[in-house]
Amino acid sequence: MANLKSSKKDIIASRHRRLRNLNWKSRAKTVIRKARAAVSASEARAAQDLTRQASRLLDKAAAKGIIHRRQAARRKSRLAQRLAKMSLASQ
Repeated sequence: MANLKSSKKDIIASRHRRLRNLNWKSRAKTVIRKARAAVSASEARAAQDLTRQASRLLDKAAAKGIIHRRQAARRKSRLAQRLAKMSLASQ
């Protein structure tokens, strides 16, 4: 445990940031999981809506510095590829 008062405050602040970041990451993972499930089930409308929602969440998380912007771009790209592949297969 830290001895200095400022160090103790830093520990508390980092704990709060960690919990807030975990919340954002968890929300993003949940929406991504739902979008993938919708794509697998060939539910076009739901998959499109969930993919859009996941993209927004990933962009916001990247803007806040919770995840790296390239990681957000990579995840969005992979989701979009799955969605495009599903829509091609259904035609």
